[in-house]
Amino acid sequence: MAISAEDVKKLREQTGAGMLDSKKALEKAEGDIEKAKTILNEAGFAAATKRAGRETAEGLVQSYIHHNHRVGALVEVNCESDFVARTDAFKELVAAIALQVGGTQPKYVSIEDLPEDSDEDPKAVVLLEQPYLRDESKTIGDLVKEAIAKTGENIRIKRFARFELGAE
Repeated sequence: MAISAEDVKKLREQTGAGMLDSKKALEKAEGDIEKAKTILNEAGFAAATKRAGRETAEGLVQSYIHHNHRVGALVEVNCESDFVARTDAFKELVAAIALQVGGTQPKYVSIEDLPEDSDEDPKAVVLLEQPYLRDESKTIGDLVKEAIAKTGENIRIKRFARFELGAE
């Protein structure tokens, strides 16, 4: 099946994947853009797993202050290079994570940080397991994996702090 340049462009715009990866996914999906998205998504998650051990020494610190000025959050998100840290996509990811921390009160970054004897629901207290506030079909972990797939670099949420006026 011949894949048109228009379809490749459309898939690239929707996923952020490279041209060759988009074309291969469309060929594998026999021209079906939705199937190609799924193929690229699975490939991106596999690539994210491969990159997990790579050092992340660059990144950003981002703040979020709620409109009523009673809640604020700070997050540190790391990546491998300052080049990626300066991209709009990375900045948007970090801002989304800061908003999530401000709005959901997580206690831990990852499931590994949750104490073994804890009876708390991981979806409520673990940031990477929480449904994303703006699209509950995704978790924060999914957002990070998507960014890893797009940038080709390991990305890690290092730490966060949430402040609420009057709370201890």
